[in-house]
Amino acid sequence: MIDRNIAIKAEDVSMMFNLSREREERLKEYVINLVKGKLFFDEFWALQDISFEVRKGDSLGLIGVNGSGKTTLLKLVAGIMKPTKGKIYTDGSIAPLFAMGSGFDASLSARENIFLVGALRGYTKEYMRKRFDEIIDFAELEDFVDVPLKNYSSGMSSRLAFAIATLVHTDILIADEVLSVGDAKFHKKSEARMAKMREGGTTILFVSHSAGAVQKVCRNAIWLDHGKIVMAGPSAKVCNAYAEFCKT
Repeated sequence: MIDRNIAIKAEDVSMMFNLSREREERLKEYVINLVKGKLFFDEFWALQDISFEVRKGDSLGLIGVNGSGKTTLLKLVAGIMKPTKGKIYTDGSIAPLFAMGSGFDASLSARENIFLVGALRGYTKEYMRKRFDEIIDFAELEDFVDVPLKNYSSGMSSRLAFAIATLVHTDILIADEVLSVGDAKFHKKSEARMAKMREGGTTILFVSHSAGAVQKVCRNAIWLDHGKIVMAGPSAKVCNAYAEFCKT
């Protein structure tokens, strides 16, 4: 029985990918070699024996160098992928915020994308209409509401994605490097927004290369390296240890 106060729980989670040893240039060659049993793969374990839990309304940051397994773990929690081994439990609605503009149609305007993303997440048009002005104001896109997103800068798309994800109700916010794009002013506003969400009961799972950002946003942290947990505990303690490691 899972404690009803737990929002996210991972039990001995491992994730394995098959890496092809040979590059197949054409689909025909791939199919022929597959049928003949001539395709060979190396096993790559992106995550190994990961266990943790996050209580409702709490915040957990994931830090580590590129390739440490942070984004893979987020995708498992979001339900985008299933673990090779182990189990992941989540309780509540999830708003995943990964790559900039996730779920957007670049040919549509910000106005149209707001209602599109809202519909995909199960919100009514009326609900999104009520939050529309607040979303645009937070994203600072008042002069670009009806401009197609294909003409937006990466920073503008990131601000819009963040505004939608954090200005509609969600039980769990999963955020991957959301503070990596944008100016210092927007970073500060975004940190304040996530703090407000946490105070309102939203559980936050946050990934960043910046130990400082993790320490500001999250109460606890996990340091991953080569798919394994190096250290877990209060964010200040974990982030300080990671910062010292990065100096060596």
